[in-house]
Amino acid sequence: MIDEGKRNVLGVRVDAVNYEAAVNKIIAAARQGKKLSVSALAVHGVMTGVLDETHRYRLNRLDLVCPDGQPVRWALNLLYQQKLPDRVCGPVLMLQICERAAQEGLPIYLYGSRPETLEALSKNLRDRFPKLIIAGSQPSRFRQVSVEEKQQIVEEIRKSGAALVFAGLGCPRQEVWVYEYSQDLSMPVMAVGAAFDFHAGRISQAPAFMQRWGLEWFYRLMQEPTRLWRRYVFLNPLYISLFILQFLKIVYFDPTNATPPKEDMRYG
Repeated sequence: MIDEGKRNVLGVRVDAVNYEAAVNKIIAAARQGKKLSVSALAVHGVMTGVLDETHRYRLNRLDLVCPDGQPVRWALNLLYQQKLPDRVCGPVLMLQICERAAQEGLPIYLYGSRPETLEALSKNLRDRFPKLIIAGSQPSRFRQVSVEEKQQIVEEIRKSGAALVFAGLGCPRQEVWVYEYSQDLSMPVMAVGAAFDFHAGRISQAPAFMQRWGLEWFYRLMQEPTRLWRRYVFLNPLYISLFILQFLKIVYFDPTNATPPKEDMRYG
């Protein structure tokens, strides 16, 4: 088990963990009814924090930030000699947590996406883990919710009996959601990237060799070029350039150089 704590990657604090450590930490918090805010960041997720001081503040106050993308894992290994054997991919992490939750009788809650995606996701998870208890689900409202609506969402999750929550709202909205809602929920609250779409069968994952060599971004770009081209064409080269500056110690990216949000975004 590898858990070396948080490390600075371009000003964003990322945990040097492997799957085993991440799953154990999340399941332990779920078992004990303790707050735990979790995300898994690939290059795009890290760069949202690099380019936005307020979002960097949110990311750096999450309890567990897993290195989702291979380039993020490579950064941890090169900057801090961590020797992480693999990334901690959000969709894979979700399946491993569901497997443990099923074994231990810990109910899960699904928040985000569309009703048809949640229906397919719930069915596929139950087929894969027959003992898994899905305490409830809510689709995204795809808008900012009111203070009253946010409290209703929180109460529904609490009353469901769930021991942990998965949020699938897309980056960076889901990280904002985790940051804000985890304050009100005594359980792990996790942003899991495209896991809802993958496990619902809406989008296929990249072949293993592409994931291993850090080319999942290219596979996803080929699937959704109109939506994703700006993300990858601009952010990937910028990430590499900034990483080189940090690696050569030309620039220090200060994680404390961040601006607290003035108000909740209340994504729903």
